[in-house]
Amino acid sequence: MPDRSFLNWPFFEDRHRALAKDLDAWCATNLPVDHHDVDAACRDLVMKLGRDGWLKPTAFDPASPGPLDVRTLCITRETLASHDGLADFAFAMQGLGTGAITLFGTPEQQRWLTKTRAGEAISAFALSEPRSGSDVANMEMTAAHEGDFYVLSGEKTWISNGGIADLYIVFARTGEAPGAKGISAFIVPAKTKGLNVAERLEVIAPHPLARLSFEDVRVPASALIGKPGDGFRIAMSVLDVFRSTVGAAALGFARRALDESVSRAAERKLFGAPMAELQMVQGHIADMALDVDAAALLIYRAAWTKDMGAARVTREAAMAKLFATDKAQEVIDKAVQLHGGDGVRKGHIVESLYREIRALRIYEGASDVQKVVIARQVMGGA
Repeated sequence: MPDRSFLNWPFFEDRHRALAKDLDAWCATNLPVDHHDVDAACRDLVMKLGRDGWLKPTAFDPASPGPLDVRTLCITRETLASHDGLADFAFAMQGLGTGAITLFGTPEQQRWLTKTRAGEAISAFALSEPRSGSDVANMEMTAAHEGDFYVLSGEKTWISNGGIADLYIVFARTGEAPGAKGISAFIVPAKTKGLNVAERLEVIAPHPLARLSFEDVRVPASALIGKPGDGFRIAMSVLDVFRSTVGAAALGFARRALDESVSRAAERKLFGAPMAELQMVQGHIADMALDVDAAALLIYRAAWTKDMGAARVTREAAMAKLFATDKAQEVIDKAVQLHGGDGVRKGHIVESLYREIRALRIYEGASDVQKVVIARQVMGGA
């Protein structure tokens, strides 16, 4: 029986505990899905998640706006990830993709949220570029203001949902000031003339990803989110909310790896006795359990702090993301070792976890970047 005692921690309310129970039951019936056609699987997952109400936490209801509940986002990602990495991806991108609209959009722009929450439109967050991944301020894509329009030119890459999204939140340089202060954010529907999928990108854990080209893409001035030059602040505010949820997804992978390892140790026999009786195996299990609980504490501290009204949780979210993703990699590696040959057999759950976890230490701020963020937050008060 998987350990769910963490739900009794004071970070959570009864509604969070009910969510975890109900979503886990839904996952047991609907997941995992067939990943052979990743685009079709992702579209189907968004449709089902929206149909059954699980996408509602990804953005507020435009009819009754309010703050996002980060604990709900984290519990949902953790639960989905423990069952199917692609399901977690589908959920997460509906939130990250529309985060800028949720936090800074006008009522007219927020009409998109009705569709994304219902699974009727797929969203994407287009920030990274070929020469500016972690260094967002070095962005090269431009958006020239021409009368009642902006004309976008350049490239974006490693865009999740690239090629299947219905709308992209695109960040481009508008030039109000050098560096980070000269970037703005725009809503660009996928069918806009001049927006093309230049390349589909294949990675070790199949997800829909693409490199996008923008060739004189004209969007109305009403597509601007916030004010000119607000783009960097908007992007960082969105990441401030969703970065903790990346740690939660890693936690879901790690919990599943731990659960599978405990079952393996209890059922598998070595030298005439269960693996669980070997002290070395017990040591691995203890290390895994310790890392899982420590990661959970950091993740739900960050989520709780944000839900309690903190304007920013940059330090807490960076710590949660860094620790949870790095430790999940170690937990899953131990799970592969405990499973022996089965751990590297294609199609085995532990093998799929091994492929799924690696990207989480890169996207939404690589581990090395998180260390810089944490250090600056700590030293900033000195």
